[in-house]
Amino acid sequence: MRRILLLYIIFSVIGLTTVHAQFDNGRQRVDENGYDQYGNQVDPAMIPDRLDSANVEVQGLPPKLYMWRINNQLGNRTIIPADTAYHHFQNSNLTEGLTGHYNYLANMGSPRMSRIFFDRRYPEPTIFMEPFSSFFVRPTEFNFTNSNVPYTNLTYHKAGNKVNGEERFKSYFSVNVNKKLAFGFNIDYLYGRGYYNNQNTAYFNAAVFGSYIGDRYQVQGIYSNNYLKTNENGGITDDRYITAPEEMAEGRREYESTNIPTVLSETTNRNHDFYVFLTQRYNLGFKRDIPQAENDTTPAKQEFVPVTSFIHTIQVERARHGFNSYDEVADGYYQNTYFDKDNKAFVRDSTTYVGIKNTIGIALLEGFNKYAKAGLTAFASYKISKYTLMNKERRTITRKLHENEIFVGGDYPTGRDILHYHAIGEVGLAGKAIGQFNVKGDIDLNFPLWKDTVSLIARGEVSNQLAPFYMRHYHSKHFMWDNDMDKEFRTRIEGELSIARWKTRLRAGVENIKNYTYFNQQATPEQKSGSLQVLSASLNQDFKLGIFHLDNEVTWQKSSDQTVLPLPDLSLYHNFYMQFKLAKKVLSVQLGADVRYFTKYNAPAYMPAIQNFYLQPEEGKVEIGGYPIVNVYANLHLKRTRFYVMMYHVNQGISRPDYFLSPHYPINPRVLKFGLSWNFYD
Repeated sequence: MRRILLLYIIFSVIGLTTVHAQFDNGRQRVDENGYDQYGNQVDPAMIPDRLDSANVEVQGLPPKLYMWRINNQLGNRTIIPADTAYHHFQNSNLTEGLTGHYNYLANMGSPRMSRIFFDRRYPEPTIFMEPFSSFFVRPTEFNFTNSNVPYTNLTYHKAGNKVNGEERFKSYFSVNVNKKLAFGFNIDYLYGRGYYNNQNTAYFNAAVFGSYIGDRYQVQGIYSNNYLKTNENGGITDDRYITAPEEMAEGRREYESTNIPTVLSETTNRNHDFYVFLTQRYNLGFKRDIPQAENDTTPAKQEFVPVTSFIHTIQVERARHGFNSYDEVADGYYQNTYFDKDNKAFVRDSTTYVGIKNTIGIALLEGFNKYAKAGLTAFASYKISKYTLMNKERRTITRKLHENEIFVGGDYPTGRDILHYHAIGEVGLAGKAIGQFNVKGDIDLNFPLWKDTVSLIARGEVSNQLAPFYMRHYHSKHFMWDNDMDKEFRTRIEGELSIARWKTRLRAGVENIKNYTYFNQQATPEQKSGSLQVLSASLNQDFKLGIFHLDNEVTWQKSSDQTVLPLPDLSLYHNFYMQFKLAKKVLSVQLGADVRYFTKYNAPAYMPAIQNFYLQPEEGKVEIGGYPIVNVYANLHLKRTRFYVMMYHVNQGISRPDYFLSPHYPINPRVLKFGLSWNFYD
């Protein structure tokens, strides 16, 4: 923790020094007419050479900022709301997600898997990093900031005590050198001690980012470094420690979580991932006068109109995965041992991935042609991937595999105020990309209805893709495969109806998958012959009566083969709260309780040696679900500060104790959590 704080202090000093330099540079570049180097008129009293500190009061600028994300490899930007909302802030650090969609292993930050099939993503960069989606941030999920004043956010979450509690500290800093150039850094430190033995999580991320958004040239870049250490306990040895403690604890009604024996005690997974992401574009265009009012006598201002863009994006990534164990496990826990057979208790598996992907494109922008009024982009990408695997015969010898992929594609967005549509697709030309393609598109229609706006959205996607590399090739002491798999062919259609005034959102979709790839009951990859279908429908409906609010989310889904792809039929989330203001209406308050619930099903189990979820073996198969998890909370917002206090799993002991979110991994017992988030604009 001391190292984390030291790094934060160093970055803060660098940031403040830059801010000071920013103001110094501005002081030296005011022209004789009173304009700075960016064309902004400066108050004569504030020009440093004319500044009289005795009679001039310097006041800070009112903060103005906006945030965005890069939504694809072409560097297109999507503006997002600044992270200042306090609604659901109490759930923002829960590994099960804001509305409880994920199965996980109880401890904060532990591997997780969404129960909602349409929420699952393609595992990038590797299958070993995808289970950590609550912590690991992809380039397309990173928030860039542009602001007129330095912006800092500090967030701290805390639960429990020094023996079994959890803590998470996040800091985010961004500063503008001028209106176009900004940079900053992000630090995220997570440490979960765990309420069950041998399941500590210790994660650290440090990222540096920058952006320059000019008329002709734009560039955005991220350097992100992630260290993740996860202690693995393999689950508890007997579910009855939770479901029937009187049978295990000499008649006592409860069993202390820290006293429950676990399968593993000296086993650890480690992941180290770093990436550099840089996207840039150069615009060609012309300048035109901005229309003015008839009686406006000020000099006409001009705006730049881009016509053509040249795009380049590069991403370099390295991901290393290691699995270490010194546990003497029972016979049958691992079905195979491929080397060091005389020392089954000692395991030291490792693999490394290195990937470099370049994308180049040319975009014909809005208005260049009557048939593509919003633009048309053509692009090509080349990716080289190198994988280091353990040799089949000896652990100390490595084997290297290379894969190359070349894709070409296009991006076509267009629309009016009422109707918008967008399509993007790519097809493989060489290397492993041959035969692969992915095409997706969406159409949205917005029209007024009475005093409201109704949105209708249709989405579609068709893809033919290879399974992830590590589901085709992986070598370790207890798991080894080299599979020649067919490509997965997927088609998905979704529809969405949204009525803002009624606070209604209805979604429905169907997906068909041929050659579905999954981890079978032996925790090895397998493909289902033939096709698999998933139907899903979700309704979000919020109600309000005075200060009383009730938010509801109901999701129904059905898999055509529950043996291969088990899913719960229903997943529910309900949040009842009072919302009001105090202290002369400057303190916003939410007091309430929320509940998440899903129907029973044979959920995937978790295998530490591959750090992924797989189908439960027939022996000892159990159902999870049918148990509500209730949290009671107070959520407060005062100016720049958000604060919450929450009693997690408050209903423990009220109903039948069957609180599992993964087979043989009970969730944490009742615990008090709190969190604080503070924004600074100076």
